[in-house]
Amino acid sequence: MTPGSREPHFTAPARQDATHAFAWYEEQSLGLGLEFLRCLEAAVLSIQRHPFMYPAVLDEFRQALIRRFPYVVFYEVEPNRIVIHAIFHCSQDPDKWKARLEQ
Repeated sequence: MTPGSREPHFTAPARQDATHAFAWYEEQSLGLGLEFLRCLEAAVLSIQRHPFMYPAVLDEFRQALIRRFPYVVFYEVEPNRIVIHAIFHCSQDPDKWKARLEQ
């Protein structure tokens, strides 16, 4: 870890979100799930480099869009890590992600 960088930490629900999205895209086209994971990784690396660049959407929670895919990463910046709480499809009801973040 470089000075000033924060390691990403995926909560169990966020890992499950990523797993479901990966599986769905792989069913659509072999290799598309891996492309989703690569784009998710790029989004997380961008969040690590510039954690406060993305807009706050609810209290201290921020969101970053995933390139090429209609998903958003919801995260929180802590002193030593980035906590990723959710990876949601943009068509989902906003009340669903808000409820998860408010837990």
